[in-house]
Amino acid sequence: MHVQPFEMERYQSLWEHIVEYNLSESGVHPLKLNELVSAEQLNEIVQTSLGYNQTNGSEELRSLIAQLYSGANIKNILVTNGSSEANFISTWRLIEPGDEVAIMLPNYMQIWGIAQAFGAEVKPFHLIPKNNRWQINWDEFENAVSLRTKLIAVCNPNNPTGAQLNSGEINRICETAAKAGAWILSDEVYRGAERVGETTPTFWGNYDRVIVTCGLSKAYGLPGLRIGWLVAPPELVSELWGYHDYTTICPNPLSDKLACIALQHPQREKIIKRTRNIVKINFEIVLEWLKYHNEMFNCIPPVAGAITLIEHNLNIRSKDFIIRLRDEKSVLVVSGEQFLMENFLRIGFGSPPEYLKAALNRVSELIAEIT
Repeated sequence: MHVQPFEMERYQSLWEHIVEYNLSESGVHPLKLNELVSAEQLNEIVQTSLGYNQTNGSEELRSLIAQLYSGANIKNILVTNGSSEANFISTWRLIEPGDEVAIMLPNYMQIWGIAQAFGAEVKPFHLIPKNNRWQINWDEFENAVSLRTKLIAVCNPNNPTGAQLNSGEINRICETAAKAGAWILSDEVYRGAERVGETTPTFWGNYDRVIVTCGLSKAYGLPGLRIGWLVAPPELVSELWGYHDYTTICPNPLSDKLACIALQHPQREKIIKRTRNIVKINFEIVLEWLKYHNEMFNCIPPVAGAITLIEHNLNIRSKDFIIRLRDEKSVLVVSGEQFLMENFLRIGFGSPPEYLKAALNRVSELIAEIT
């Protein structure tokens, strides 16, 4: 089996710790350990035995996760090493050579790449700008889903646009999936990081063939814990646990304990409030910067997530612009080509405000030099 390079992940891995300003990250500025735990909790944690953890996640952690999804219990939950593992083993279990996969684009390109590696025929349906929001091209969606469709993959809230599917759109996708007998894999790792409005509705509970993946990396600002999870029917969770046995075996016991602290009341509410404040305040900084360059950029404001997809009319290809920005200004952003979209840039704005302002000033310097 040949796996094509995951271009964005490799690009970030090579450069994010080298540049002075990293605006390629899609989450909020991470919490420090002493912001997550009290001194008393830390004293308990240091007594943790560094052996193998319960391989599907501790019962306490699975119980806390289940509480986030109406009607779920611990049998519906599998804890994974990041939501990326949850996406991987779900796709691995469902896809056989020749299956059709309908996938939302733009998107985090993990499922796009591995579905093709597993021999699937991948059929995209796109989000398109309409009425100042990113919306599904429904004609394209209906053409992408057939009786041969095994999996429909969505990202809600969406990476890289920050778009949000509403309840009516979720129901329409579920109804179409039911007609085809297809599974839905909904990556909801940005759920809880809403800039405006209520929490994004989940696909869970709307259809019996739904797998929801999520984790602590984006809305919780805890990517270093590498705690993700999937929510699915118990029979499928049991099977996926077997696939998990072949990958990472178990979550880190320290991460499991810290995840339990993060998801307990009232800590979870404090973390989500922090994230939403960061996203709301920092996007105002981005808006002011965009206004300064109003002839250069077009942006539909993201509903959720610390990322925004910006269309540009610079006289340079996006991938060439980000290389010059990296090499000449030591700022890292993501090229639209890495989402199969030319003339777009993805900018992350979850960093501290002064850091964000300084980085955007560097971007302005390069724009001035090339225009």
